[in-house]
Amino acid sequence: MRTLIVILTLLASPALAQGMMTADEFEAYTEGKTFTYGSLGAPYGTEQYLANRRVRWSFLDRRCQEGEWYEDNGLICFVYDTEPDPQCWSFRRGAGGLIAQFENDPGLTELYEVERSEEPLMCIGPDIGV
Repeated sequence: MRTLIVILTLLASPALAQGMMTADEFEAYTEGKTFTYGSLGAPYGTEQYLANRRVRWSFLDRRCQEGEWYEDNGLICFVYDTEPDPQCWSFRRGAGGLIAQFENDPGLTELYEVERSEEPLMCIGPDIGV
């Protein structure tokens, strides 16, 4: 009976069945690195993973958002200074690197790792005016 419960749980949660990364695995894979992500064959954005689960994100326009990530019920959730509502993702490792599924609306966005670097994310400075 216990085996049946485990099988049904895995079938009900495809992300778990496909090897969803834990928070510790995600942190070990990303910390100190900068990832460029793509979606549907096009560039999407770049995120730098800093110490203490801090992040820096850009939609490839060099305007950066500072934030942090945390684990919530097996998902990796991000909040940013300019976007305080949590954005939760499931991450798994594919043949080419990370694959991220946006869990706030699973039919909407899947991102995949295009490039991984140890170089920091380049951001433009704040708007300067008189």
